[in-house]
Amino acid sequence: MSGIPHDHYEPTSGAEKWLHKRLPIVGLMYDTIMIPTPKNLNWMWIWGIVLTFCLVLQIVTGIVLAMHYTPHVDMAFASIEHIMRNVNGGHMLRYLHMNGASLFFAAVYLHIFRGLYYGSYKSPREITWIIGMLIYVLMMGTAFMGYVLPWGQMSFWGATVITGLFGAIPFVGDAIQTWLLGGPAVDNATLNRFFSLHYLLPFVIAGLVAVHIWAFHTTGNNNPTGVEVRRTSKAEAEKDTLPFWPYFVMKDLFALALILAIFFAIVGFMPNYLGHPDNYVEANPLVTPAHIVPEWYFLPFYAILRAFTADVWVVMLVDFVTGGIIDAKFFGVLAMFGAIIVLALAPWLDTSAVRSGRYRPMFKWWFWLFVVNFVVLTWVGAQPAEGIYTWISLIASAYWFAFFLVILPLLGVIEKPLPQPATIEDDFKEHYGKVEGGAGDAAATPAE
Repeated sequence: MSGIPHDHYEPTSGAEKWLHKRLPIVGLMYDTIMIPTPKNLNWMWIWGIVLTFCLVLQIVTGIVLAMHYTPHVDMAFASIEHIMRNVNGGHMLRYLHMNGASLFFAAVYLHIFRGLYYGSYKSPREITWIIGMLIYVLMMGTAFMGYVLPWGQMSFWGATVITGLFGAIPFVGDAIQTWLLGGPAVDNATLNRFFSLHYLLPFVIAGLVAVHIWAFHTTGNNNPTGVEVRRTSKAEAEKDTLPFWPYFVMKDLFALALILAIFFAIVGFMPNYLGHPDNYVEANPLVTPAHIVPEWYFLPFYAILRAFTADVWVVMLVDFVTGGIIDAKFFGVLAMFGAIIVLALAPWLDTSAVRSGRYRPMFKWWFWLFVVNFVVLTWVGAQPAEGIYTWISLIASAYWFAFFLVILPLLGVIEKPLPQPATIEDDFKEHYGKVEGGAGDAAATPAE
C-alpha cells in the first residue's frame, strides 16, 4: 500500500485466506493501521483524527436532525424550535452539529497551516494537497447551505448576498443565480435545493477523505524535517519509522480527548457563543439586518470579497481595461475565489528546494506574518465595511496574494536554508535519543 518497505498482512487461518482471496478488506485495514510512520512527528500531526471525528459527528448528528427538520419556508424555523424543545436530546444534537462545524473548520485551518509550514504540499504530495483543497471547498459549500436551513434572518440574508455574487458574473450570471435559487429570489425552492445538497455533500466529502488518506499512504507521510523515509531497505525504513498502531494512534487519541474536553465544555455551557442573534429571529424578506455577517470560518474570504471596492485603483484599472465587464462586484468575487485558488497552487508557486519551514529562516517570518494576516482578515470580516476597516481589509487581502504570488517564488531564489539532518533517524536522536544525566547515546523514549 505504501512505497516504504514493511511487513504486509499475511492471512493465517483458512477463513482468513478464503476472505483475503475474494475481498482483501482485512489486509487493507491492516496495512492502513500498521503503515510505517515517521517517528519524529510532532503534535501538529493530530488534526487528522480530529477532522475524522468531526466528519463522523456531522454526518451522524445531521442524519438524526434531518429526521425532524422540515425544508419549507413556512415550517423550517418552527421545525428547528421543535427539535430544540420537543425531540429527546434534540437541543444537544443541534448544538453538537452547530458547534461541530466550528471545530471542523478550526481543525482544518490548523491542518492547512501545518501543511504550509512543513511543506506537505511539495513533491510527491501535490495530488494529496489538491484533494485536500477540494475537501475544503466542499466543506465551505456544505457549511454555507447548512447555515441557511434554520431560516433565521441571517440565514435568509446570507443566502441572498452570497447567491447574489454569482449574478455579478458577466453574461451568464443571472442564469446561474436563477438556477442556484430555483427562481428569481431566495424562497422555498432555494431551501429545498440547499437541504438536499447539504445532506448529500458530506458523503462526497467522506469519499474524498478516503482518497486523501489513500494518497498520502501511497506517497508516505511528511514530517517536521521534510526529509523522506529511506526506502532502500526494510531495515533502514524501520530506523526512520514506527507503525501507526499503537504509537501514533495512542498519541492522537490523547490529543482528541483534550480537544473534546474543551469542545463539550463549549457545547454544554456556551453553545450559542458563535451564533448570531439575528439568526434566532425568523426570516423576514421585508426587514434587512443592520449588518450581515457570515459564520466566523467564512470571514477571511468575506473580508477579501469586500476589500476591492470601486475606488481601489486596481479595480478601476481592470474596470477600464475590460470596458466595464469586470466591475468592482465581479472583481471582489474573483478575488475571493482567487484567494482559494492561489492556496491550492502552493505546490507550484513555492520554488524552494527545501521542504520544511524549520530550515528556512526567511520563510518563517513571512509565514507567521501570513498567520497573523489570516487572523486580521477574520476579525475585519466581522466589522462594518466602512472607515479604517476598509483599508485594513485591503492591506490584508493584498498580503494574502503577495505571499503566494510574490514571496514564495522569490524566497526559493534568494533564501539560504539551514543545514538539514541527513535522515529522520538523525533528527529523532537529536531531540529524543540521549538520556539526560549522561547515559550516552541510549534511546530514552517509549518509541524505542
